[in-house]
Amino acid sequence: MSLRAIYSAGTGMEAHQFSLDTVANNIANASATAFKRSRANFEDTFYENIALPGAQTAGGGLTPVGTHVGLGTRIQSSSVDFKQGSPQVTNGDLDVAIMGEGFFQVTDGTGVAYTRAGNFTLNADRNIVLASANSGHLLQPTIQIPLGASDVSILPDGTVNYKDTQQQIVTAGQVQLWDFPNKNGLLQRGENLFIETPASGGANSGNPMTNGLGSLTQGSLEVSNVEPVHELVDLIKTQRNFELNSQIIQAADQMLQLIANLRRF
Repeated sequence: MSLRAIYSAGTGMEAHQFSLDTVANNIANASATAFKRSRANFEDTFYENIALPGAQTAGGGLTPVGTHVGLGTRIQSSSVDFKQGSPQVTNGDLDVAIMGEGFFQVTDGTGVAYTRAGNFTLNADRNIVLASANSGHLLQPTIQIPLGASDVSILPDGTVNYKDTQQQIVTAGQVQLWDFPNKNGLLQRGENLFIETPASGGANSGNPMTNGLGSLTQGSLEVSNVEPVHELVDLIKTQRNFELNSQIIQAADQMLQLIANLRRF
């Protein structure tokens, strides 16, 4: 009956609205450092089975096919595309891009988080922190650059060196990277941060360029992996699918009006 069509099309509009929200967020973050685009995944919902395939017929045989109608769609999940973003040269001493697998580990005093963003700076204690509009997130393990230090260098293997006031090279610390068995199980917190969850599995740490972890490139930042042309195609497709579902509701409503206007003579 037309009510089924209205319900199915309504679920389609709701699901494509969520998909549009996802595309909008991707485009809004096209310039966010190391942002990873998301994709909305759909799945069909329940089916009304009028006749089951393989059912016994009156003649003793089996029906080769069934009769069923679906009741719409819904969002199955949101998956994050962790494809490597291109490096953008900034020439900043504390700007670091991860080339390959891995995350930086940071903390703001309330908990541990992970990020691909490498736009680091120094706080009042001269510790390396991830720049944030809300608060600084301290890089873990803590690395301090003393006052008067110059020529800070971050090597591909994560070694952080600087020159002291005597122009002697001093090692300040070692940047470590962290990776997860299931990156799509990470919780997106905002501020370019991810949170470990039971679905992501426990974090495995190591120095860059070891155990499958990537290397570091100083003076560069990983840009967003959002491709505007791809998002524009998704935007148009989502809009058209939303419109088609709305037209189905209009057609089903017209059919119901015809039924309601029937007269017996």
